[in-house]
Parts: sequence; structure tokens; C-alpha cells
Amino acid sequence: MTINLVTQDDGDLLDMGTTRVRILEDGSRTNKRLGVAELWLAPGFNGPPQHLHRKHEETFFVLSGTVDFTSGHDTHRVSPGQLVTAPVGTPHTFANPDSDQDASILFTSTPDLYMEYFRDLTRLKPGPEGLNPADIAEVMKKYATETWQP
Repeated sequence: MTINLVTQDDGDLLDMGTTRVRILEDGSRTNKRLGVAELWLAPGFNGPPQHLHRKHEETFFVLSGTVDFTSGHDTHRVSPGQLVTAPVGTPHTFANPDSDQDASILFTSTPDLYMEYFRDLTRLKPGPEGLNPADIAEVMKKYATETWQP
């Protein structure tokens, strides 16, 4: 056994228009216990519909820009160096409130469920404002995730 190194030129880069994802660890080297990705959110990105997960937890470490995280009726503006954790069953969404600057996040999923979700999103057809929330909700269902209305 040996460690795995992912360089800045490695990973599976996925482009979804208003979001880009670079999968750094898809679970294949962690026995599916952990998935890691870097997310880039375009200026003004509105985020996915508020949702909750039934089988995995997520963390979001803001690397650059500002990201708004909403859970229920509460919104937190998160800056670089801050971490958000979304445990199983906790409603959440995120958005880039800055209309001029990208934001980036280091994202983890335990277990690795959402790495394939990101790949599935690339198969959807984006409109002028990005992916259709109803289409995103359909893909979420495959990964024990449901949309949530406050």
C-alpha cells in the first residue's frame, strides 16, 4: 500500500456552467469512506435547492471568495478559512453572493456518495441561468437526498 498524491493538474474536472468541480478523491482509494472535491462557484451562483442527505455528511471549507450557507431560515456568510459541516438530516444550500468574484470550496462527503452525483449533473442540460432546480432534485433522489422547503 502507498499514499496517493493528487497534483494540481490531476483530478476529474467537471464543468456545469455556473459551477466547476474537480474530484480529488472519488472514494476508490478510501474504500468509499471519503470523497473530496474542489468546487468553484461563478459570481452570483444561486446554488442548489435547499436539501438534506439521508446517508452522508458533508463539509465545506471556503478557500476563496464569500459563500452564503443557508440551513432552514438561517443564513451564514462564510469567509476563507471557515468550515461548514452539514450532518445527516440537516437542510442546507449554498450560494455565491458576490456578483463579481468566483468563490471556491474544498468539499468532503462521508461516505463518498456525492462524487457520482457531480458526474450525473454534467449530463443535464443547463439553461441560461444554470441547471434547472427540478432536474437537480431528480438527480439528488438517486443519492438518498431530498429537497427541503423551510
